[in-house]
Amino acid sequence: MAVIWPTMTQNRRKRYLFKRTVDVFISATLLVVLSPILLLIAIAIRLTSGSPILYDWKVVGQFGRPFTGHKFRTMVRGADYMKQELSHLNEMSGGPVFKVKDDPRVTPIGKILRKYSLDELPQLWSVLVGNMSMVGPRPPLQSEYDRFEDWQKRKLSVKPGMTSLWQVSGKPADFNEWLQLDFEYIDHWSPWLDIKILLWTMVIVITGKNH
Repeated sequence: MAVIWPTMTQNRRKRYLFKRTVDVFISATLLVVLSPILLLIAIAIRLTSGSPILYDWKVVGQFGRPFTGHKFRTMVRGADYMKQELSHLNEMSGGPVFKVKDDPRVTPIGKILRKYSLDELPQLWSVLVGNMSMVGPRPPLQSEYDRFEDWQKRKLSVKPGMTSLWQVSGKPADFNEWLQLDFEYIDHWSPWLDIKILLWTMVIVITGKNH
């Protein structure tokens, strides 16, 4: 059965134009303000684990459109090819997503970056160019999306985000619970909800309670 994406009504267009304006302002501002930190992180990765500094993140965005985002590399080179042999460690039940809390592929500097979500900062560029939003359901990898059932693809009826309701809700380890939180966000979106999620995210990042 083909996925039927929601119709973009006039009211919906206005709401998302506002959201897009906020996204551009925040992402552009943070890219400028945080540029010294971005440079220091890049140098730290290069000195401790070599190249590449960035990880090409091949994911699927709104309406099933694929795009390549970027994160600071936090794993050893060739980590993607090691996923199969680590499948028994997967802590995310009920779906195609692979999540391991203490992933053995993560480098020492990567552990620090992940603890404070600093590895996510290059995604600000994806927000600026329009592939992502500051807040929205997290984008699935192409390999994960290929295994989605049609009803699960409603997760991508809005732009994916750097942070999400799932991330500030303790990151439930069940894929269907994750989807329900994404659907709750989609069905009840408002500027105030985005503000609350961003504030919760800031607390999590500052306290290092990302994992």
